[in-house]
Amino acid sequence: MRGFRKLTAALLLAALAVSGCSSKEKEETAEATPTPEIQAEETATPTPTSTPEPTEEPEPLVPDVPEGMVTSYLTGEYVPEEIGRRRPAAIMINNIEASLPQWGISHAGIIYEAPVEGGITRMMAIFEDYDSLERIGSVRSCRDYFINYAMGYEAIYVHYGQSVYAEPYLAMDEVNNLSGLSGYGDQIFYRTTDRKPPHNAYISGAGIQEGIGICGYSQEYSEGYQGNFRFASSDAPVLLENGSTALRVEPGGYNYNNAYFLYDPDTGLYYRYQFDGPQIDEEDGSQLAVKNIIIQYSSWENYDSNGYLNIHPDQPGTGKYITNGRAIDITWSRDSAWEADHYYDSEGNEITLNPGKTWILIVLDSYADQTVIE
Repeated sequence: MRGFRKLTAALLLAALAVSGCSSKEKEETAEATPTPEIQAEETATPTPTSTPEPTEEPEPLVPDVPEGMVTSYLTGEYVPEEIGRRRPAAIMINNIEASLPQWGISHAGIIYEAPVEGGITRMMAIFEDYDSLERIGSVRSCRDYFINYAMGYEAIYVHYGQSVYAEPYLAMDEVNNLSGLSGYGDQIFYRTTDRKPPHNAYISGAGIQEGIGICGYSQEYSEGYQGNFRFASSDAPVLLENGSTALRVEPGGYNYNNAYFLYDPDTGLYYRYQFDGPQIDEEDGSQLAVKNIIIQYSSWENYDSNGYLNIHPDQPGTGKYITNGRAIDITWSRDSAWEADHYYDSEGNEITLNPGKTWILIVLDSYADQTVIE
């Protein structure tokens, strides 16, 4: 789908502004996831005329799902059906040191983190259960490659502004986005006094629902949608026994925030650190922690001399899958620019995630050799 991204130059000439619903806006200030087949047994003393009687295959064992619950597409855990079968919200989260600590981010089922200009990183937190959250953020501006990641989950994309390179994509009918710079922005976003602009813009669960209503977006998944990941059962976890030790994970090129994860064998989780300390959700003071980490090495180049990155989500690459203190090599690809990434082990099998939250680290492929896993 490289041709999809080549549309950018032509689309930029026609895009005077960007749609948040149908209204247009200008750019915000830029920043410098078997049952074995039973065969018929041979008789002990076969004869030329004997025919083994066929045996019936047992029905596969399906875990009992609690009434009113479904398996989350994001985490593989049981969630209420009204939460787990509606489209999630993918919210751009500020990761400048002046904006920290963040609010509400620990409720996300999946977190994407990727470099933007100036060597900083930005996050996109994907939520399915956000209704009770009064404060999520701070919310920051869009970069075009985050749109591709959000579309793989059929998510409502939430942002406060955008780079000029994202404008043509946000204007597409396929992209259901809520923007703080739209005409209805003040109805769904709000600013606080405990941070300086532009690091003080937030949204609530009620605000997300208000925006969805204003824009008339459907909250139903497309017909046939089954999620992006396959998950292990709780009684048969993924152990990656043939993998390497992964007690500390440090993504290459994340030099501004010095991000890393430490594995806690008591909880089976990876705890997140950056800026020389734990990364905290200010809502409850908890440290961010996840069950799975995926590192996705991606090809890229600069769009311009201002440092805007043209990361290629549609060009396949390599990476790492990390869980339960172990890591394996993977490859990844997607069928089209708008579809989800698929991750494969060294034998070409699609990987299985352990139930729980997942952090996906987009690492520029030129920094792959700086990634530390030990």
